Amino acid sequence: MRTETNNKLQRDREFKDFYEARNFMSQVASLAQAHNHHPYWTNVYNKVHIELTTHDEGDVVTNKDRGLASAIDEIVL
Repeated sequence: MRTETNNKLQRDREFKDFYEARNFMSQVASLAQAHNHHPYWTNVYNKVHIELTTHDEGDVVTNKDRGLASAIDEIVL
């Protein structure tokens, strides 16, 4: 589930293993490139944490963040 806190859209995802987490991150990377908007993220084994904020607008959540977040939410492995 996605949350909005501290001017960031955040989401944690947990996968079966590292390989699935990496595949998810690869798909997110392609979406981010297509949206020309790139997340801050971390990955530890099967867990991925994503944060979206628009730096050009003063580090606040914008429709650009919401659009990419919605696209990311559609990824199903």
